[in-house]
Amino acid sequence: MLDKDRLKDLLPESKYSNLDKILLILAVDISIPKKLTDIKKIGNSSGLRAITKWNVSDYLRKSNGKAICIDKGWILTTKGKNYINKDLGIDIKDNVIIKTATSLRDYISRIHDQDTVQFLNEAVSCFEYKNYRAAVVLSWVGAMSLLQKEVVNKHLSVLNVEAPLVVPTWTRPARTTDDLCRMKEKDFLIILERLSIIDKSIKLELERCLTLRNSCGHPNSLSIAEHNVAAHIETLILNVFQKF
Repeated sequence: MLDKDRLKDLLPESKYSNLDKILLILAVDISIPKKLTDIKKIGNSSGLRAITKWNVSDYLRKSNGKAICIDKGWILTTKGKNYINKDLGIDIKDNVIIKTATSLRDYISRIHDQDTVQFLNEAVSCFEYKNYRAAVVLSWVGAMSLLQKEVVNKHLSVLNVEAPLVVPTWTRPARTTDDLCRMKEKDFLIILERLSIIDKSIKLELERCLTLRNSCGHPNSLSIAEHNVAAHIETLILNVFQKF
C-alpha cells in the first residue's frame, strides 16, 4: 500500500508517465477498488490537478493488464503491483505488513503509558520499513515494559516473596521497574506464571518470542521475513498489549 503523503511526493515527478501516476493512485488503500471519480479525487487532492482532464479509463484499458475493472471499480493486478515494485522501484508494503502495522497502531492508541507508546511507535515504524530485527527487539521491549509496570502497580509485594524461590541470588526487593530489569527475562516470565499473572500456555508463547528477540539482538546469520515478525508482534498484541 502506498501512503498518501508518499503519493504527494511522487506525482510531481516527470519521470513517471500519466499511466504510472494513475497506477500509483490505485496503490493507495491498495485492496479497495476505486471508481474513476475516486481516482480523480485522490489525484487532485494530492496535487495532480491535470488528472481532472484525463481520460483515466482509456489509460487503464491500455495498461496491458496492470489494472482491471471489477464491479466496484478499478484495482491493481499482481502484474501492476510487480510493475510498481520492480520497474518503478517503489516499494508497496504487502498485506501482512499493512494488517499487522494497522493492528499494532490501533492498540498503541489505547495505551496511556508514554514510555511503552514510544517503544511501540518505533517498533511499528521499523516493521513498516522492513527493519525486521529492530521491530522484533523493540516490540519485545515494549511488551516487557508493560508487564513490568503491571507487576509494580499491582503485584510487587507477592513478586518479592516469590522471586528468591526462582532466583536464589535475588536478595534485594524490587521497588521500581528499573529494579525488575535486574532480573533475567526468562526468570521474570516464570514468576509471572507462578503468580498467575499469565498462564502456562502464554508463558510458552512469550518464551518463543524471547528466543527470537535474543537471536535478533545479537550478530548472527539468522534471516527472518515479514511473516516471522508478524507472528511475533501478533503474539505480543494478543497476549500482552491487549490484556495489560
